[in-house]
Amino acid sequence: MNTSVNKSVKKVVLAYSGGLDTSAIVPWLKENYDCEVVAFVADVGQGDEELEGVEAKAIASGASSCRIVDLKEKFAREVIYPTLKTGAIYEGQYLLGTALARPIIAEAQVMVAREVGADALAHGCTGKGNDQVRFESAFAALAPELAVIAPWREWSMRSRPQLLAYLAERNIPCSASATKIYSRDANLWHISTEGGELEDPWCEPSEQVWSWTRSPEQAPDQPQYLELRFEKGELTHLDQVSVSPVEAILKLNVLGGDHGVGRLDMVENRLVGMKSRGCYETPAGTILYAALQGLESLVLDRSALDYRIRIGNEFAQLMYDGRWFTPLRSAMLAAAATIAEPLSGEVVVKLYKGQATVVQRRSPNSLYSSAFATFDEDEVYNQKHAEGFIRLYSLASRIRALHQVEGGE
Repeated sequence: MNTSVNKSVKKVVLAYSGGLDTSAIVPWLKENYDCEVVAFVADVGQGDEELEGVEAKAIASGASSCRIVDLKEKFAREVIYPTLKTGAIYEGQYLLGTALARPIIAEAQVMVAREVGADALAHGCTGKGNDQVRFESAFAALAPELAVIAPWREWSMRSRPQLLAYLAERNIPCSASATKIYSRDANLWHISTEGGELEDPWCEPSEQVWSWTRSPEQAPDQPQYLELRFEKGELTHLDQVSVSPVEAILKLNVLGGDHGVGRLDMVENRLVGMKSRGCYETPAGTILYAALQGLESLVLDRSALDYRIRIGNEFAQLMYDGRWFTPLRSAMLAAAATIAEPLSGEVVVKLYKGQATVVQRRSPNSLYSSAFATFDEDEVYNQKHAEGFIRLYSLASRIRALHQVEGGE
Protein backbone atom coordinates (compact mmCIF):
# COMPACT_ATOMS: atom_id res chain seq x y z
CA MET A 1 0.00 0.00 0.00
CA ASN A 2 1.14 3.56 -0.72
CA THR A 3 1.37 4.75 2.89
CA SER A 4 2.35 8.33 1.99
CA VAL A 5 -0.84 8.68 -0.04
CA ASN A 6 -2.91 6.78 2.53
CA LYS A 7 -2.44 9.41 5.21
CA SER A 8 -3.87 12.28 3.15
CA VAL A 9 -6.71 10.68 1.16
CA LYS A 10 -10.23 11.44 2.34
CA LYS A 11 -12.31 11.12 -0.82
CA VAL A 12 -11.53 9.12 -3.97
CA VAL A 13 -13.23 9.17 -7.36
CA LEU A 14 -12.96 5.71 -8.91
CA ALA A 15 -13.35 4.98 -12.62
CA TYR A 16 -16.07 2.36 -12.16
CA SER A 17 -17.51 -0.15 -14.64
CA GLY A 18 -19.54 -2.45 -12.41
CA GLY A 19 -17.36 -5.40 -13.31
CA LEU A 20 -15.47 -7.70 -10.98
CA ASP A 21 -12.33 -5.58 -10.59
CA THR A 22 -13.96 -2.27 -9.76
CA SER A 23 -16.58 -3.96 -7.57
CA ALA A 24 -13.71 -5.22 -5.41
CA ILE A 25 -11.83 -1.93 -5.54
CA VAL A 26 -14.62 0.03 -3.82
CA PRO A 27 -14.48 -1.89 -0.50
CA TRP A 28 -10.71 -2.29 -0.76
CA LEU A 29 -10.25 1.47 -0.95
CA LYS A 30 -12.51 2.03 2.05
CA GLU A 31 -10.71 -0.61 4.11
CA ASN A 32 -7.16 0.35 3.19
CA TYR A 33 -7.45 4.13 2.84
CA ASP A 34 -10.34 4.78 5.25
CA CYS A 35 -11.84 7.09 2.64
CA GLU A 36 -15.12 7.91 0.94
CA VAL A 37 -15.45 6.43 -2.55
CA VAL A 38 -17.39 8.13 -5.33
CA ALA A 39 -17.98 5.88 -8.33
CA PHE A 40 -17.64 7.52 -11.73
CA VAL A 41 -19.10 5.79 -14.79
CA ALA A 42 -18.30 7.03 -18.29
CA ASP A 43 -20.92 6.26 -20.92
CA VAL A 44 -18.78 5.99 -24.05
CA GLY A 45 -21.26 3.83 -25.90
CA GLN A 46 -20.58 0.48 -24.24
CA GLY A 47 -24.29 -0.28 -24.44
CA ASP A 48 -27.38 -0.17 -22.25
CA GLU A 49 -26.78 -3.70 -20.96
CA GLU A 50 -23.42 -2.69 -19.53
CA LEU A 51 -24.92 0.36 -17.80
CA GLU A 52 -28.09 -1.28 -16.49
CA GLY A 53 -28.13 -1.23 -12.70
CA VAL A 54 -24.58 0.10 -12.46
CA GLU A 55 -25.49 2.81 -9.94
CA ALA A 56 -27.13 0.28 -7.63
CA LYS A 57 -24.10 -2.01 -7.96
CA ALA A 58 -21.76 0.81 -6.98
CA ILE A 59 -23.79 1.70 -3.90
CA ALA A 60 -24.07 -1.99 -2.91
CA SER A 61 -20.28 -2.24 -3.17
CA GLY A 62 -19.88 0.61 -0.69
CA ALA A 63 -19.65 3.74 -2.83
CA SER A 64 -21.21 6.84 -1.30
CA SER A 65 -22.60 7.88 -4.69
CA CYS A 66 -22.33 7.11 -8.39
CA ARG A 67 -22.00 9.66 -11.18
CA ILE A 68 -22.81 8.56 -14.74
CA VAL A 69 -21.58 10.95 -17.45
CA ASP A 70 -22.74 10.64 -21.06
CA LEU A 71 -19.64 11.13 -23.22
CA LYS A 72 -20.79 9.55 -26.48
CA GLU A 73 -21.23 12.75 -28.48
CA LYS A 74 -18.00 14.22 -27.15
CA PHE A 75 -16.18 10.98 -27.91
CA ALA A 76 -17.40 10.94 -31.51
CA ARG A 77 -16.99 14.64 -32.33
CA GLU A 78 -13.85 15.54 -30.41
CA VAL A 79 -11.83 12.33 -30.60
CA ILE A 80 -13.02 9.85 -33.24
CA TYR A 81 -13.71 12.23 -36.14
CA PRO A 82 -10.49 14.27 -35.70
CA THR A 83 -8.46 11.07 -35.40
CA LEU A 84 -10.03 9.71 -38.60
CA LYS A 85 -8.56 12.67 -40.49
CA THR A 86 -5.08 11.61 -39.41
CA GLY A 87 -5.55 8.06 -40.70
CA ALA A 88 -4.14 6.70 -37.44
CA ILE A 89 -3.83 2.90 -37.45
CA TYR A 90 -1.49 1.33 -34.89
CA GLU A 91 1.06 -1.13 -36.30
CA GLY A 92 -0.79 -1.06 -39.61
CA GLN A 93 -3.88 -2.86 -38.26
CA TYR A 94 -5.40 -1.66 -34.98
CA LEU A 95 -7.97 1.16 -35.18
CA LEU A 96 -7.25 2.20 -31.58
CA GLY A 97 -10.67 1.46 -30.13
CA THR A 98 -9.64 1.29 -26.48
CA ALA A 99 -6.97 3.99 -26.68
CA LEU A 100 -9.34 6.53 -28.25
CA ALA A 101 -11.79 6.43 -25.35
CA ARG A 102 -9.32 6.84 -22.49
CA PRO A 103 -8.58 10.59 -22.76
CA ILE A 104 -12.19 11.73 -22.44
CA ILE A 105 -12.88 9.21 -19.67
CA ALA A 106 -9.91 10.50 -17.69
CA GLU A 107 -10.87 14.11 -18.37
CA ALA A 108 -14.43 13.56 -17.12
CA GLN A 109 -13.15 11.70 -14.06
CA VAL A 110 -11.01 14.70 -13.14
CA MET A 111 -14.02 16.98 -13.63
CA VAL A 112 -16.11 14.86 -11.24
CA ALA A 113 -13.26 14.77 -8.72
CA ARG A 114 -13.14 18.56 -8.63
CA GLU A 115 -16.92 18.85 -8.40
CA VAL A 116 -17.12 16.57 -5.34
CA GLY A 117 -13.94 17.88 -3.70
CA ALA A 118 -11.95 14.64 -3.98
CA ASP A 119 -8.26 14.52 -3.24
CA ALA A 120 -7.48 11.31 -5.15
CA LEU A 121 -8.30 9.38 -8.31
CA ALA A 122 -8.36 5.59 -8.71
CA HIS A 123 -8.57 3.17 -11.61
CA GLY A 124 -8.81 -0.58 -12.12
CA CYS A 125 -6.04 -0.94 -14.71
CA THR A 126 -3.54 -3.72 -14.21
CA GLY A 127 0.19 -3.17 -13.92
CA LYS A 128 0.73 -5.11 -17.15
CA GLY A 129 -1.36 -3.04 -19.53
CA ASN A 130 -1.38 0.17 -21.54
CA ASP A 131 -4.37 1.77 -19.83
CA GLN A 132 -2.58 2.56 -16.58
CA VAL A 133 -0.21 4.76 -18.59
CA ARG A 134 -3.06 6.40 -20.52
CA PHE A 135 -5.08 7.25 -17.44
CA GLU A 136 -2.21 8.42 -15.30
CA SER A 137 -0.62 10.49 -18.07
CA ALA A 138 -3.95 12.25 -18.47
CA PHE A 139 -4.23 12.78 -14.70
CA ALA A 140 -0.73 14.24 -14.64
CA ALA A 141 -1.58 16.72 -17.38
CA LEU A 142 -4.99 17.71 -16.02
CA ALA A 143 -4.76 17.41 -12.23
CA PRO A 144 -1.21 16.90 -10.97
CA GLU A 145 -2.31 17.90 -7.47
CA LEU A 146 -4.54 14.82 -7.11
CA ALA A 147 -3.12 11.57 -5.74
CA VAL A 148 -3.51 8.46 -7.93
CA ILE A 149 -4.32 5.02 -6.51
CA ALA A 150 -3.84 1.90 -8.65
CA PRO A 151 -5.01 -1.08 -6.54
CA TRP A 152 -3.69 -3.71 -8.96
CA ARG A 153 -0.20 -2.42 -8.20
CA GLU A 154 -0.77 -2.58 -4.45
CA TRP A 155 -3.04 -5.42 -3.37
CA SER A 156 -2.05 -9.07 -3.09
CA MET A 157 -4.98 -10.47 -5.11
CA ARG A 158 -3.97 -11.81 -8.51
CA SER A 159 -6.86 -13.92 -9.85
CA ARG A 160 -10.58 -13.89 -10.48
CA PRO A 161 -11.28 -16.52 -7.77
CA GLN A 162 -9.44 -14.38 -5.23
CA LEU A 163 -11.48 -11.30 -6.16
CA LEU A 164 -14.72 -13.29 -6.04
CA ALA A 165 -13.80 -14.68 -2.63
CA TYR A 166 -12.98 -11.16 -1.40
CA LEU A 167 -16.45 -9.94 -2.41
CA ALA A 168 -18.20 -13.03 -1.03
CA GLU A 169 -16.58 -12.51 2.39
CA ARG A 170 -18.15 -9.05 2.47
CA ASN A 171 -21.53 -10.12 1.07
CA ILE A 172 -21.12 -7.81 -1.90
CA PRO A 173 -23.13 -9.02 -4.93
CA CYS A 174 -21.36 -9.48 -8.25
CA SER A 175 -22.59 -11.06 -11.48
CA ALA A 176 -19.11 -12.24 -12.47
CA SER A 177 -18.05 -15.88 -12.14
CA ALA A 178 -14.78 -17.79 -11.91
CA THR A 179 -15.56 -19.50 -15.22
CA LYS A 180 -15.68 -16.32 -17.29
CA ILE A 181 -13.52 -16.99 -20.34
CA TYR A 182 -12.89 -13.62 -21.94
CA SER A 183 -12.04 -10.08 -20.97
CA ARG A 184 -13.98 -7.59 -23.11
CA ASP A 185 -13.98 -3.83 -23.45
CA ALA A 186 -16.63 -2.08 -25.53
CA ASN A 187 -17.35 1.49 -26.53
CA LEU A 188 -19.00 3.34 -29.40
CA TRP A 189 -16.04 2.64 -31.70
CA HIS A 190 -15.22 -1.01 -31.04
CA ILE A 191 -15.25 -4.07 -28.83
CA SER A 192 -12.08 -5.91 -27.85
CA THR A 193 -11.75 -9.47 -26.60
CA GLU A 194 -8.77 -11.02 -24.81
CA GLY A 195 -8.12 -14.20 -22.82
CA GLY A 196 -9.36 -17.73 -23.26
CA GLU A 197 -8.00 -19.52 -26.31
CA LEU A 198 -6.54 -16.21 -27.55
CA GLU A 199 -3.66 -16.58 -25.11
CA ASP A 200 -2.31 -19.22 -27.50
CA PRO A 201 -1.35 -17.42 -30.74
CA TRP A 202 -1.49 -20.76 -32.59
CA CYS A 203 -5.19 -21.15 -31.77
CA GLU A 204 -7.75 -19.81 -34.23
CA PRO A 205 -10.46 -17.74 -32.51
CA SER A 206 -13.73 -19.60 -32.08
CA GLU A 207 -16.97 -17.94 -33.10
CA GLN A 208 -17.81 -17.21 -29.46
CA VAL A 209 -14.93 -14.70 -29.44
CA TRP A 210 -16.81 -12.37 -31.79
CA SER A 211 -19.68 -10.24 -30.48
CA TRP A 212 -20.54 -7.59 -33.09
CA THR A 213 -19.82 -9.28 -36.40
CA ARG A 214 -20.99 -12.31 -38.31
CA SER A 215 -18.38 -14.61 -39.74
CA PRO A 216 -17.77 -13.75 -43.40
CA GLU A 217 -18.85 -17.30 -44.26
CA GLN A 218 -22.27 -16.64 -42.70
CA ALA A 219 -22.65 -13.11 -44.08
CA PRO A 220 -25.26 -12.40 -46.79
CA ASP A 221 -24.52 -13.71 -50.27
CA GLN A 222 -25.60 -10.38 -51.76
CA PRO A 223 -23.41 -7.29 -51.29
CA GLN A 224 -24.69 -4.05 -49.82
CA TYR A 225 -23.70 -0.65 -51.19
CA LEU A 226 -23.43 2.42 -48.95
CA GLU A 227 -23.05 6.01 -50.13
CA LEU A 228 -21.09 8.19 -47.73
CA ARG A 229 -20.84 11.96 -48.15
CA PHE A 230 -17.97 13.84 -46.54
CA GLU A 231 -17.36 17.52 -45.88
CA LYS A 232 -13.77 18.45 -45.04
CA GLY A 233 -13.02 14.87 -44.03
CA GLU A 234 -16.09 14.39 -41.81
CA LEU A 235 -19.04 12.15 -42.63
CA THR A 236 -22.24 14.18 -42.96
CA HIS A 237 -24.65 11.90 -44.86
CA LEU A 238 -25.22 8.16 -45.12
CA ASP A 239 -27.25 7.03 -48.13
CA GLN A 240 -28.21 10.69 -48.65
CA VAL A 241 -29.60 11.04 -45.10
CA SER A 242 -27.96 13.51 -42.70
CA VAL A 243 -26.40 11.74 -39.71
CA SER A 244 -24.68 12.88 -36.54
CA PRO A 245 -21.34 11.28 -35.69
CA VAL A 246 -22.90 9.01 -33.04
CA GLU A 247 -25.78 8.00 -35.32
CA ALA A 248 -23.40 7.27 -38.17
CA ILE A 249 -21.07 5.09 -36.10
CA LEU A 250 -23.91 3.12 -34.52
CA LYS A 251 -25.55 2.47 -37.88
CA LEU A 252 -22.31 1.55 -39.64
CA ASN A 253 -21.43 -0.84 -36.82
CA VAL A 254 -24.67 -2.72 -37.44
CA LEU A 255 -24.44 -2.69 -41.23
CA GLY A 256 -20.77 -3.64 -41.26
CA GLY A 257 -21.24 -6.28 -38.59
CA ASP A 258 -24.01 -7.95 -40.60
CA HIS A 259 -21.56 -8.40 -43.47
CA GLY A 260 -18.66 -9.60 -41.31
CA VAL A 261 -16.72 -6.36 -41.78
CA GLY A 262 -14.24 -5.12 -39.18
CA ARG A 263 -12.74 -8.24 -37.60
CA LEU A 264 -9.09 -8.18 -36.54
CA ASP A 265 -7.02 -10.88 -34.81
CA MET A 266 -3.76 -9.22 -33.80
CA VAL A 267 -0.61 -9.71 -31.76
CA GLU A 268 0.56 -6.22 -30.81
CA ASN A 269 3.39 -4.57 -28.93
CA ARG A 270 2.17 -3.05 -25.70
CA LEU A 271 3.67 0.16 -24.42
CA VAL A 272 4.97 -1.61 -21.30
CA GLY A 273 7.13 -3.93 -23.39
CA MET A 274 5.24 -7.22 -23.70
CA LYS A 275 3.28 -8.59 -26.61
CA SER A 276 -0.43 -9.30 -26.29
CA ARG A 277 -3.06 -10.84 -28.49
CA GLY A 278 -6.51 -9.38 -28.94
CA CYS A 279 -9.47 -9.72 -31.24
CA TYR A 280 -11.00 -6.40 -32.22
CA GLU A 281 -14.27 -5.64 -33.97
CA THR A 282 -14.54 -2.16 -35.53
CA PRO A 283 -17.10 -2.31 -38.35
CA ALA A 284 -17.84 1.43 -38.58
CA GLY A 285 -14.17 2.33 -38.37
CA THR A 286 -13.23 -0.10 -41.11
CA ILE A 287 -15.86 1.38 -43.43
CA LEU A 288 -14.98 4.99 -42.63
CA TYR A 289 -11.25 4.48 -43.10
CA ALA A 290 -11.84 2.74 -46.44
CA ALA A 291 -14.12 5.56 -47.62
CA LEU A 292 -11.77 8.34 -46.54
CA GLN A 293 -8.80 6.67 -48.17
CA GLY A 294 -10.82 6.36 -51.36
CA LEU A 295 -11.55 10.09 -51.25
CA GLU A 296 -7.93 10.93 -50.43
CA SER A 297 -6.74 9.01 -53.49
CA LEU A 298 -8.88 11.27 -55.66
CA VAL A 299 -8.19 14.62 -54.01
CA LEU A 300 -4.77 14.74 -52.35
CA ASP A 301 -1.62 15.23 -54.36
CA ARG A 302 1.31 12.90 -53.83
CA SER A 303 3.17 15.08 -51.31
CA ALA A 304 0.07 15.82 -49.23
CA LEU A 305 -0.93 12.14 -49.12
CA ASP A 306 2.60 11.10 -48.17
CA TYR A 307 2.61 13.61 -45.31
CA ARG A 308 -0.86 12.50 -44.14
CA ILE A 309 0.38 8.91 -44.02
CA ARG A 310 3.31 9.99 -41.86
CA ILE A 311 0.99 11.91 -39.54
CA GLY A 312 -1.21 8.82 -39.30
CA ASN A 313 1.65 6.58 -38.24
CA GLU A 314 2.92 9.05 -35.66
CA PHE A 315 -0.53 9.91 -34.34
CA ALA A 316 -1.36 6.23 -33.90
CA GLN A 317 1.73 5.87 -31.72
CA LEU A 318 0.83 9.01 -29.78
CA MET A 319 -2.71 7.76 -29.10
CA TYR A 320 -1.60 4.26 -28.20
CA ASP A 321 0.94 5.67 -25.76
CA GLY A 322 -1.59 7.91 -23.98
CA ARG A 323 -0.22 11.31 -25.02
CA TRP A 324 -3.51 13.00 -25.93
CA PHE A 325 -3.07 15.92 -23.55
CA THR A 326 0.13 17.23 -25.12
CA PRO A 327 1.00 20.12 -27.46
CA LEU A 328 2.10 17.57 -30.06
CA ARG A 329 -1.43 16.15 -30.29
CA SER A 330 -2.85 19.62 -30.97
CA ALA A 331 -0.24 20.32 -33.64
CA MET A 332 -0.76 17.00 -35.41
CA LEU A 333 -4.55 17.32 -35.43
CA ALA A 334 -4.25 20.83 -36.82
CA ALA A 335 -2.04 19.57 -39.63
CA ALA A 336 -4.41 16.69 -40.40
CA ALA A 337 -7.42 19.04 -40.43
CA THR A 338 -5.64 21.31 -42.91
CA ILE A 339 -4.85 18.40 -45.21
CA ALA A 340 -8.48 17.27 -44.95
CA GLU A 341 -9.90 20.65 -46.03
CA PRO A 342 -10.49 19.50 -49.65
CA LEU A 343 -11.84 16.07 -48.64
CA SER A 344 -15.43 16.72 -49.68
CA GLY A 345 -17.40 14.41 -51.92
CA GLU A 346 -19.21 11.10 -52.15
CA VAL A 347 -17.85 7.58 -51.85
CA VAL A 348 -19.69 4.30 -52.41
CA VAL A 349 -18.47 1.38 -50.30
CA LYS A 350 -19.39 -2.22 -51.08
CA LEU A 351 -19.88 -4.52 -48.08
CA TYR A 352 -19.42 -8.17 -48.91
CA LYS A 353 -18.18 -11.22 -47.00
CA GLY A 354 -15.96 -9.36 -44.53
CA GLN A 355 -14.68 -6.74 -46.95
CA ALA A 356 -15.42 -3.01 -47.24
CA THR A 357 -14.34 -1.99 -50.74
CA VAL A 358 -14.52 1.45 -52.34
CA VAL A 359 -16.14 1.08 -55.76
CA GLN A 360 -17.11 4.68 -56.60
CA ARG A 361 -15.77 8.08 -55.61
CA ARG A 362 -16.28 11.68 -56.73
CA SER A 363 -15.37 15.13 -55.47
CA PRO A 364 -15.54 18.73 -56.69
CA ASN A 365 -11.89 18.93 -55.61
CA SER A 366 -10.76 15.88 -57.56
CA LEU A 367 -7.29 16.04 -59.10
CA TYR A 368 -8.08 13.09 -61.33
CA SER A 369 -8.53 14.02 -64.99
CA SER A 370 -9.60 11.40 -67.50
CA ALA A 371 -8.31 13.74 -70.22
CA PHE A 372 -4.78 13.27 -68.87
CA ALA A 373 -5.01 9.68 -67.60
CA THR A 374 -6.67 8.07 -70.62
CA PHE A 375 -4.94 5.31 -72.57
CA ASP A 376 -6.77 6.50 -75.64
CA GLU A 377 -5.55 9.31 -77.86
CA ASP A 378 -5.55 12.68 -76.13
CA GLU A 379 -4.71 16.27 -76.97
CA VAL A 380 -3.67 17.57 -73.55
CA TYR A 381 -0.49 15.61 -72.82
CA ASN A 382 2.58 15.57 -75.02
CA GLN A 383 4.39 12.33 -74.26
CA LYS A 384 7.63 13.70 -75.69
CA HIS A 385 7.88 16.02 -72.67
CA ALA A 386 8.47 12.99 -70.45
CA GLU A 387 11.97 12.55 -71.88
CA GLY A 388 13.29 15.80 -70.37
CA PHE A 389 11.58 15.07 -67.07
CA ILE A 390 13.21 11.64 -66.84
CA ARG A 391 16.66 13.02 -67.66
CA LEU A 392 16.39 15.58 -64.84
CA TYR A 393 14.77 13.12 -62.45
CA SER A 394 17.59 10.61 -62.95
CA LEU A 395 20.40 13.20 -63.13
CA ALA A 396 22.02 12.20 -59.82
CA SER A 397 22.14 8.55 -60.90
CA ARG A 398 23.65 9.56 -64.25
CA ILE A 399 26.38 11.66 -62.60
CA ARG A 400 27.18 8.87 -60.13
CA ALA A 401 27.53 6.35 -62.93
CA LEU A 402 29.81 8.70 -64.90
CA HIS A 403 32.08 9.09 -61.87
CA GLN A 404 32.30 5.33 -61.51
CA VAL A 405 33.25 4.97 -65.18
CA GLU A 406 35.92 7.66 -64.86
CA GLY A 407 37.25 6.10 -61.66
CA GLY A 408 37.50 2.74 -63.34
CA GLU A 409 39.60 4.17 -66.13
